[in-house]
Amino acid sequence: MASRALPRRRAAPAATVVDADRPLHEQVRYRGLLTVAVMGASVMQILDTTIANVAIPHMQSSLGATSETVNWVLTSYIIASAVAMPITGWLADRIGRRALFLGAVVGFIIASMACGAAQNLEEMVLFRFLQGISAAFIGPLSQSVMLDINPPERHARAMSIWGMGIMVGPILGPIIGGWLTESANWRWVFYVNLPVGAATFALMWALLPATGRQSRKFDLFGFSMLALGLASLQLMLDRGAQKDWFDSLEIWIETGVSVSCLWMFIIHLLTARNTMFDRRMLADRNLVTALGFMVVIGIVMFSSMALLPPMLQRLFDWPVIDTGWVLAVRGVGILLSMSVAGRLLGKVDARWLVGTGLLIAAYSLWQMSHWSLMMGAWPVVVSGLVQGLGMGLVFIPLNTVAFATLGPAWRTDGASLLNLFRSVGASVGISVVTTLLGANTQTSHEDLVAHITSGSVSMIDPSTSDRLGQLGGSVMAIINAEINRQAAMIAYIDNFWAMMWVTLASVPLVILLRPPKPGGPTASAADMGH
Repeated sequence: MASRALPRRRAAPAATVVDADRPLHEQVRYRGLLTVAVMGASVMQILDTTIANVAIPHMQSSLGATSETVNWVLTSYIIASAVAMPITGWLADRIGRRALFLGAVVGFIIASMACGAAQNLEEMVLFRFLQGISAAFIGPLSQSVMLDINPPERHARAMSIWGMGIMVGPILGPIIGGWLTESANWRWVFYVNLPVGAATFALMWALLPATGRQSRKFDLFGFSMLALGLASLQLMLDRGAQKDWFDSLEIWIETGVSVSCLWMFIIHLLTARNTMFDRRMLADRNLVTALGFMVVIGIVMFSSMALLPPMLQRLFDWPVIDTGWVLAVRGVGILLSMSVAGRLLGKVDARWLVGTGLLIAAYSLWQMSHWSLMMGAWPVVVSGLVQGLGMGLVFIPLNTVAFATLGPAWRTDGASLLNLFRSVGASVGISVVTTLLGANTQTSHEDLVAHITSGSVSMIDPSTSDRLGQLGGSVMAIINAEINRQAAMIAYIDNFWAMMWVTLASVPLVILLRPPKPGGPTASAADMGH
């Protein structure tokens, strides 16, 4: 009697790991399409950090908010991202990276649609908070996936592609947001995520491989301390300028909570058994040094982007769209230098590339410190291009070196830390330069006013202008407006000068980096026991 034929086993779908012993990059099909999907999610997430900024005035009137309360639309997103980002690694191990990535994309799309349909400020703040939680997972996961689906010798190129979206996204955000707001409605700033997100989800569902799950205990105390510390820090940085900083009891409370909680988190991380981040990972010198550089990148890149639009629009009377297009030149510089850095990384010591990029960025800030109210658009274009060249030259080698000696098992945790430190650096930098801008403007205004005398103003004697009635008041108002412009310009120049010195001070830190060995990034010895 013929034996019964065994049923044929179905081929494993692309979404599953067929052989856990084989590297993930050998099991990926259609790597190009998967890269497009991962970058679509990454760019969608990074765009939303800036795309909503230009729509804030329109939201204020539509949602019935005040100029102060409407800022919670931005603050809620930032706080949610900062709080959720550190647990990306734990969640990825617990439920699987594929499930977390797909869930984050779906959550981001749903939250975006809810933001577009919000009818009042309370709804908008809630939906933006949920959107920020989903966005927190997308950034680190996209970076770790790009590393995993590419062989070690292609890591530099993978980080170049990933870095283009991260660095260019904040520049294109205001342009796209301004165009959508003016041509359609501010709600389309959020609705635009639906087609991009749907296409991204479909491709990742079909192509994204799954990784194994690990039974990893959740560090509730560590997460609580880190979440409270980061949330208090973000609140302090966001509301400090409104509350006149340490003249306000609220700022003192937020500072105290932030310092106390972060200090307890550090002690817990160094002494406890089961912690959020493996201490062996934090012993990697490249990763720790890269975290410091990420703070500098956040300060220089995002602080300058926060300063330039209001300066060009208020002091130079540039339209929003023109401002966006001029600032987009910075993105051209980033794209050019990233492509060059990806080709040079295997041939030139990465430390030389990072140091050179920082020096170029510092030179661009030196150029900006020589601006004046009499200049045209050309100095803005040139300095933006130079700064883009510098920052792009830093970003790719730094990300590649950061993971060169870090084991694959720690990539998601490492990516979440790098993204978190860049975000914190941006928040700190924006708050500091905004505060310095206000203080230096007042100081410069007082210094300039002291020179307004009858000898310097020939048409009218300032001390007797009240005798001319309304005409005298109008003349003095014109003079005061010009003094305000000059004082603000001086304050902007002082900020550019300060950021230049911060960038230069970080250059010597490149000696702490260890260049990757020939042949591509390799895991550190510490990973052998993970």
